[in-house]
This record gives sequence, C-alpha cells and structure tokens, in this order.
Amino acid sequence: MPEQSGDPTLRRLLLTKGYIALLLIAALVGAPVSLAAFGFVSLEHELQHWIWESLPEALGYDRSPWWWPMPLLLVAGLLVAPIITRMPGRGGHVPVDGLGGPPVMPNAVPGVILAALVCLPLGVVLGPEAPLMAMGSGLALLAVSSARRTAQPQLAPVLGAAGSTAAISTIFGSPLVAAVMMIEAAGLGGPRLIALILPCLLASGIGALVFTGFGHWTGLSIGALSLPSVPPSGTPDPGDFLWGVPVAVGVAVVCVAGQMLGHRVKAYTTGDPAGPGGPAAVPTPRQTAVRTVLCAVAVGVTITAYALMTGRSPEQDALSGQSTLGALAADPGSWSEGALLGLVLCKAVGWGIALGSLRGGPIFPAVLIGGAMGVACGPLPGLGVGPGLAAGLAASGAAVTRLPVTSTVLATALLGSSATDAMPLLIVAAVTAFITGELLRSLRDRRTAARTA
Repeated sequence: MPEQSGDPTLRRLLLTKGYIALLLIAALVGAPVSLAAFGFVSLEHELQHWIWESLPEALGYDRSPWWWPMPLLLVAGLLVAPIITRMPGRGGHVPVDGLGGPPVMPNAVPGVILAALVCLPLGVVLGPEAPLMAMGSGLALLAVSSARRTAQPQLAPVLGAAGSTAAISTIFGSPLVAAVMMIEAAGLGGPRLIALILPCLLASGIGALVFTGFGHWTGLSIGALSLPSVPPSGTPDPGDFLWGVPVAVGVAVVCVAGQMLGHRVKAYTTGDPAGPGGPAAVPTPRQTAVRTVLCAVAVGVTITAYALMTGRSPEQDALSGQSTLGALAADPGSWSEGALLGLVLCKAVGWGIALGSLRGGPIFPAVLIGGAMGVACGPLPGLGVGPGLAAGLAASGAAVTRLPVTSTVLATALLGSSATDAMPLLIVAAVTAFITGELLRSLRDRRTAARTA
C-alpha cells in the first residue's frame, strides 16, 4: 500500500531509537507488573476463600448461610466509601464506564488496590479485570518520569496499555485475549496499530510466563476465568442457529439493562452526565459515601434473595462469578431451571447496582449471566446445553464490552477443544448481541434527547 502523506512507514517507525527503547521498557516492565498482579489476585483469591468458605466452616456451617452476604456487603460499603471520596483516583473508575479511559497515574494505584481488596473478596458482584488493568497501567508509568511523560505525551497511553495487558495476561484464561482486546479497543489501523500492539504483546507474553511460573512455584491460585470442563457442542446445525440468535438477543437485553441500571446508580451516587436520565446533580462527598454504603447493602440484598429463592449457597451469586461458571459448565444438570433463572435475575440486578457504585470489573459477572441464560435455554428443542452455553458466553461479552472480536476470542478460550465446532455459532451470537446492544443504546439515547429537548 502507498505510504500516507505525513505518516512514517512501519519499518521506519519500528527502527527508530525511541520505539526500540519503548519495547525494551515494555519488556522490563512486564515482569514486575505481572509479579505485582500475581500477588494481588492470589491475595484476593485467598481472602475470598477464607471469607466465604473457611470462616463459615469455623463457625459451624457446612456452607455460607443465607444471611451471610448482608454483613459482608455492609462492611464492604463502609470500607470502600472513604476510599472513593478521599483517596487520589477515587479507587479507580466507576465500572459502568467500561475498561477504557486515560492511563491511571501511579499516585492512584494504592486506592485502586485497596478498593478492589475491600470489594471483591467481600462479595461485590464485580470482577478483578478493571482493577488489574488500572494497577498495571499505573505501575508501568512509574518507569517513566513525569517530565518525560509531559515531553512525550504519546508515551503514557502506549506504556499504560502495555502495563495493563501484562497485568491481565492470564486472568481471562489466555494472554491472547488481552492482546486482541487492545487491538479492537484501540480502533486504530496501519502502523499506529502495530506500534501499539507490539509492546502489549511483549508485556502480555512476559506476564503470562510470570503468572504460570509463580503459580506452579507457590501453589497459589489466581482464580482465572476458565472452564475445566464443558458440555459438548458438536457441529452446529440449523436448530442451533434458530435458537442461538434469539438467545443472543435475550442475553444482550439483560446485559444492557444491567448497564442502564448501572448508569442510574452512578447518577445517584456520584452524578452521571451520560446516564439514561440525562445529567444528574453532583452529590457532596458525604452524600456519595452514604449512598455507596446503601448500594453495597442493596447488592447484599440481591445475593440473599438468591439464596432464599433457590435454597442454594449465596456464594454462587456473590463475587465475580468465575467459580460458579466453572461449576455450571462442568455439571449443568445439577441446576434446575428455577435456580438458573434466579441466578440470572439476582446476578443481573446486583451487578447493575455494583456497576454504578462500587469498584471492580464489569466482564466476569456478565459472562456468568450469559452462560446461565444459555444453559437455561439448552432444553429448547433443537438447541442443547453445549450450544446454548457457547452462544451465551459469546453474546454476553459482546453486549457488555462492545468488542465482538474480543468476545469471540474469549469464548473460544473458555470452550477449549469444543470451540472449533462451535466457532460459527460463537461468531453469529457475538455479532447479534453487539448489534442488539447498539440498537438498545441508540433507542435510549433518542429517548433521552427527546426528554431534554
């Protein structure tokens, strides 16, 4: 292709001293960032295990009792509220805003880590991916002085992205997912895309090596999003697509509704000019703190409601959902339709509230919601549990992240050897959910514009 005017060719860009130095920094940063990320997720996983399993057993319960989430979420709200209102960076960005945004500065990293360690182990219905990315970005920027960042403004986003991919290199089950996410989220092309993705790939590969090595050496678990066992999908047939498309539409509707609830909650807690109801008055820090605590308690109510409705452990509805998703995929027959629908309803409402008020990532719970809806639709004539699960996984990621390629790759990584046969269904479900989500958001925006006109 001919070189565009004013834009250096890829070869000239890659061979400049500055870019080679950037790759070297990315490689050097990848190891310490991944070590920090490994320590964070291992600690979070151990705290989660102690709070939800070891402590109830020590108190004489064979599992977490139905009322267990209520005091835990109250404590989570009381602890995270001052972090959000007083610490630099406000504990990280509000989860309903997604995973993007400007690079996190180093002075905000302590607040991000504290907020995540307060929220995630105590049962907040969010995942670890957003705090990990923020932590990786901030730690990576520590390698560059503020004066150099000011002199080279393009350095911060690239190095921040490299730190983020190193931090989440295996939390999605494959370092490739993080790299594809950066490609798709960047929205770039040509030399600019290659210039961004090479540091990310390098840092991600080093990060995956560190995660794997330290996992074997220490014996610690990081609770990555993975499915050790999945129901067989088989080669897709017309019945799979006949039902897979409406399943994807339904998953998108539920996930986008949860995000809309999250925007309303954000308007309530901190003020959200982009919320479904239009601009909201900005509350005082004291009001934000009180409302954050109330939202945390509301999340606890949804988890308790799930336990009372289904008679199952509240732990299945609490937390990010990766362990529940693994159990669901391994033995879908042990879940009744009522339990699955209860999980979808309570998880979606709790997730929506947490999205607009607490701290964590938006993707992991959404994937569980999509997987549960897919399994619940499995008995439909001509579908099956395996294809239903596959469609739900791909659809939920595309609807929430608005990154259909990343969502397809993530679903592929989760399904493992079953993904080859399910690939056509994954692609159709991801595209269907993405289009459905965009249509719903467009309809919301038009209604908001009509009300404010």
